[in-house]
Amino acid sequence: MLDIKLIREAPDFVRQRLATRGGGDEALVDELLALDERRRKLLAEVESLKAQRNRVSKEIGRLLAEQKTAEAEARKQETRALGDRIAELDRAVAEVDSARDALLLRMPNLPHASVPMGRSSADNPVVRTFGDRPTFGFAPRTHVELCERLGLVDFARAAKVSGSGFALYTGRGARLERALIQFMLELHTREHGYTEVWPPLMVGPACLEGVGQFPKFKDQYYGVAEGDDPAQLGKLYLIPTAETVVANLHREEILRESDLPLRYCAYTPCFRGEAGAAGVGTRGLIRMHQFDKVELIQIVAPERGYEAHEEMVRHAERVLQALGLHYRVVLLCTGDLGFASAKTYDLEVWAPGQGAYLEVSSVSNCEDFQARRMRLRYKDAQGQNRHPHVLNGSGTALARLFVALVETYQQADGSVRIPAALQPFFQEEQIVP
Repeated sequence: MLDIKLIREAPDFVRQRLATRGGGDEALVDELLALDERRRKLLAEVESLKAQRNRVSKEIGRLLAEQKTAEAEARKQETRALGDRIAELDRAVAEVDSARDALLLRMPNLPHASVPMGRSSADNPVVRTFGDRPTFGFAPRTHVELCERLGLVDFARAAKVSGSGFALYTGRGARLERALIQFMLELHTREHGYTEVWPPLMVGPACLEGVGQFPKFKDQYYGVAEGDDPAQLGKLYLIPTAETVVANLHREEILRESDLPLRYCAYTPCFRGEAGAAGVGTRGLIRMHQFDKVELIQIVAPERGYEAHEEMVRHAERVLQALGLHYRVVLLCTGDLGFASAKTYDLEVWAPGQGAYLEVSSVSNCEDFQARRMRLRYKDAQGQNRHPHVLNGSGTALARLFVALVETYQQADGSVRIPAALQPFFQEEQIVP
C-alpha cells in the first residue's frame, strides 16, 4: 500500500501520479486525508483525557490520604466518566482505522517517473525486438490445428471434464510442456542464480491482499471449500500466480540487510476466473482458467530496485532467445499498469498462426507497495527498519509460449521441429504426424 506519511506530506504529488493511471483513484486522496485527520483528532482527545484521568487519580490518592472521603468519592465518579468517554473514543479510533486501512488497500501504486503517459496498451512503446518474424513457404497453421493433427492437446475431452478454458495435454504434448518447464527452471537456477521453491497452490486471503490482488480483483479467483461446508469457503484460494505465495514467504518478518537480495524461482499451475475476459470460451490455449508458469521473485534493497528490474527482464528474455523465438519488449504506459506495479515491461512473442504477438511475461517492480501490505521489512546498516522493493516476473508463462513454439517451428508436412536448447529435455528433434 502507499505510505500514509507520503500522502500527508505530498498530497498533490500523490494525486498527480494516481491521475496518470486514468482510473479516478486520485479522488480517494481527499477521503483518505479526512479520515486520517479525524483519526489524529480522536487520538489527541484520547491522550488529553488519559492525562486528565491520571491527574484526577493522583488527586484521589491525596484526598484519601487527607481522609477527605466524600471529595475522593466525587472524583472517582469523574474518573469513571472519563474512562467511559475514553472507551467510546477508542472504539471510534478503531472504526476510523478500519475505514482508513480499507481505503488504502483500494489505492493502486504510483507509477514511476520513467513510465510513459498513456491510456491503454495501444500507448505502450516498444523498447526493443529480438530476431525476425519467421517466414513460411506455406500458410502457417494455428496451434489448434497443429495440436489436433499431432495429438498434442485434446481440447474436446478437457472441455468434457472441466468446461471451457482448460486443456488436456497428451503424449508428446504433455512431454513438451514438461520439457519447457524443466528447461526454464534449469536456466534460472543454474545460470541466473535463483533458488527454486515448490510452493503450496492454495493460500489464505491475507496473501492475496499482500500482493495487491485482494480486495480489488476478488471476483477473478477461485475460492476453495473443504467438503460441502460453506463456512470454509474463502479461507483458502487457488493461486492465480506463484507470485501470490512466493512473494509472501517472508511476510511479517524483519530480514537482515545481509539477507538481501533474495531470489526465488517457482513452477506452479495458475488458476484464474478471468471474469469478464473475452475469449475464454474459445478453443485453444490463448486464454485459460488453468495454465502453467515459471515465476521469478526478487526482494532487494530499494537502492537496487530498478537495477534488479532490468536484470529480471534480461533473465526472462533469455528463455525466448534460447528458444529462437521472435519477440518484442514493451514498456507499459501509466494507463496499462497493473494495480501493484510502479513499472512493468511485457515480453510479447510472435505467434505466426495467430498473426499476432502474445504476452508471455510481465516483469514488474512494485517498489515497497507490496512489502507494506505484507509488513515485510529489513534492518539496514544504521539499524533502521525499512521496506524492501519486491519484484516479480514470469520467466515465462505457458501455454502461450507453447503456442508460439509450435506455430514458429511448424513445417510444411505438419511436423514441428524442436529447438536445440530444448532437445535435451524433450529428447527428440521433432514431432512428426
